[in-house]
This record gives sequence, C-alpha cells and structure tokens, in this order.
Amino acid sequence: MRLTLKIWRQQSARGKGRFETYTVDNISPDSSFLEMLDILNNELIHNGEEPVAFDHDCREGICGMCSLHINGEAHGPDTEVTTCQLHMRKFKDGDTITIEPWRSRAFPVVRDLAVDRGAFDKILQAGGFVSVNTGGVPDANAIPIAKTDADESMDAAACIGCGACVATCKNGSAMLFVAARVSSLAKLPQGRIEGARRAKAMVARMDELGFGNCTNTGACQAECPKAISIAHIARLNREFLKAKLRD
Repeated sequence: MRLTLKIWRQQSARGKGRFETYTVDNISPDSSFLEMLDILNNELIHNGEEPVAFDHDCREGICGMCSLHINGEAHGPDTEVTTCQLHMRKFKDGDTITIEPWRSRAFPVVRDLAVDRGAFDKILQAGGFVSVNTGGVPDANAIPIAKTDADESMDAAACIGCGACVATCKNGSAMLFVAARVSSLAKLPQGRIEGARRAKAMVARMDELGFGNCTNTGACQAECPKAISIAHIARLNREFLKAKLRD
C-alpha cells in the first residue's frame, strides 16, 4: 500500500503546530497503524529528520496510551479497538490519512501527537480508590454480591483511561471516564462506604481541571474502545445528587 499522511507536528506545548505531509510505500495491510508510523519514523531518522512523537506502550489494547485522532475519529475507523489494534486493511491503497492528537483544553499537546493526560490522574487522586480500613482480605465468596452488580462493576472497570471520550465530546467532557470509575466502585460493598465523598470529590476535580459539561450526545460511548455505556453517567449523577441531598 502507498499512503499519504497528513500529520500534526508541534515542537512543544507553546509552539505553533502545523500539518506536514509524508508518503509511505510498501505498507502491509496486515500491519498495525502504529507499525506503519514506526516505518515512517525509521525513514525520517535515516533521512536525518525528526521522527514523529506519539504515545504507545503495551500495543495490546490494554494501556490506552495510543491516543490518536485518525481522519476525524478517535482511534480511527474501526470500532471498539484502540489505535494499536487498528490494522491498515481498514484503509485503501492511495488513501490520504489525517492524523492529529487529542483536541481538548484539558489534554495539552506535549509534542506532535503526544498529549498530557495527567488530568485523569488528578481526578483519580481525588477519589477513584477505596481508602477505608476493610480488614484482612476475605475469601472470594465471603461477601455476597449479585451477579448483575458484579457484571456492571466489571464493565465499568474495563475503562482504560485513553481519553477518547473527552477528545470525541464536543464539550470536552470527562463524564464517561469519571462515571466509569465511580460506577465500578459504587456497585460493590467495599466502595459504598465512601460513595458520597467520592462522587462529589471527583466531579469537583473534573470541573477544576477544565473539562466541559455533558450534554448526552452519546459520542463518548460510540468512540469508546471498551464500549463503556453512558448508563454509568446516569449512575454518577444519582450518586452526586444523593451526596448533595445528604449535605
């Protein structure tokens, strides 16, 4: 495959970005999108040019680091996959592909296609954990939990924090991310103890960090590589309102 790539290049967070055009040849349809970028970078290095900076780690769809906007879609044209799981067979020979970083005020560009998603870490530090003393580790079946609750908790816990929901949302909202973290704990007895404090603290931190408000367009769910349901946002709203009523 021969492809034309229009890639966002930006030297630093304060630098002025621009699109630059590159051409890559002999790309196998079975290679991943990141492998294609590796081939491009190898050519750039051999030509004495600066390689394109982009985030990646596990390359197995687990870590969520490979956050790219490809032809206007978070993680590209495939569904329920991260960029590292996107294969070049989703494109055609001769295609022009536009590659950008996440576009969100809360995720400033570090360089080229890499962004700083430290805002997610700060939200988690505000309450995405269980801190109370729950005693020793009980047997797996010592605390009865309904299967429906356990399944919902695990579905929410599947969130990898890639930021596709924020980058896709027209408001730059992090509600799906926060809702997944709150919901994964709210459905378990160990997480209920701090439920009220958690919802208030995480929502407040989200607002402080400059994320936008949710207007229920559903774009976040559509682009989420783990198909996290917006039903969790409804649970977050209930948790938050109940906490405010208690106050």
